[in-house]
Amino acid sequence: MRALFRFPDSVNEVSARLVAAGVMLLCLAILSGATWLIAIVAYGFVARVATGPTLSPLAQVVTRGITPRLRATPRLVPGPPKRFAQGIGAALSVTAAISHFALGATTVALVAVAAILFAATLEAAAGLCLGCRLFARLMHLGVIPASVCAACDDLTRRPTRTVA
Repeated sequence: MRALFRFPDSVNEVSARLVAAGVMLLCLAILSGATWLIAIVAYGFVARVATGPTLSPLAQVVTRGITPRLRATPRLVPGPPKRFAQGIGAALSVTAAISHFALGATTVALVAVAAILFAATLEAAAGLCLGCRLFARLMHLGVIPASVCAACDDLTRRPTRTVA
């Protein structure tokens, strides 16, 4: 039972981007009027935060069905930043669910869904994980201790590149 509620130490970036693409499609459907899907998105994020792909139907389809068929070279990245990003998605999607279903504040819910859509689109299309970037920034500032992600610690200490 303990292994069930454990996020993986490393995550396949290919699968993460495909899950983000699935979330993106769900968010587009929600913004097109299928607001009942807010509950599905919220469950998915909470499940992925708690167990990685284990209890998430979307993540299971991706990791067991789609990713293996792509024959893409796995690109393993540290798990803690991805879990942090999933946590942000969980907070936004649960906020959307409560706003829509309990409070009737559908506009608030749709704004939260739009924020999820923005982040999921960046992850799926460009491989840019906003939650992971925030995680790295918080590590750099010392808010998240290096012990949380030893693999991330070296990356966050590198100087940031500036664009002219």
